[in-house]
Amino acid sequence: MKVKVSTHLTKIGKIILIIFLIILFIRLFIFSFAQIIGESMAPTIQNEQWIITNHLAYSLNEPERGDIVTIDYNGERYIKRIIGLPNETIEITDQQLYIDGIPYEQVFITDRNSFWTHDIPKTEIPNHSYYVLGDNRRISKDSRNALGFIAKSNIIGRAEFIIYPFSDWQVIY
Repeated sequence: MKVKVSTHLTKIGKIILIIFLIILFIRLFIFSFAQIIGESMAPTIQNEQWIITNHLAYSLNEPERGDIVTIDYNGERYIKRIIGLPNETIEITDQQLYIDGIPYEQVFITDRNSFWTHDIPKTEIPNHSYYVLGDNRRISKDSRNALGFIAKSNIIGRAEFIIYPFSDWQVIY
């Protein structure tokens, strides 16, 4: 009888260990969770909301304009929206974004006051780099000021979901 109980406990221990290792693998290599601190992505993502970042999003595809990405910059994590892609020239004049001289409508803008920014002169984005802005441009630390161009290697993944508070649960656009 004692042998069967200890064998049963050993099996349960192995199952718990395997589940723990699977969760650890998923957490480290596929998805991560982060709490947003600050209002730089408001109104899209609010202060103190929790998000899920997909680390595999760009393993087969390139980041696209409008994607909200998690960035590792000098050991700090930032959440920003990609505005400019590698080798493009961007410019903002009188709140109008121009990409390679062509006006671009920022369809993700939902609150015109948050998206106000000073003019940005013609800026050529280097190869393998991106130009990012916070959705709340009045207060965002982004490519205009502190972050500069973001290398693809500094993009951790694409922000996919707001998961907390539960009443705010939604896919991030």
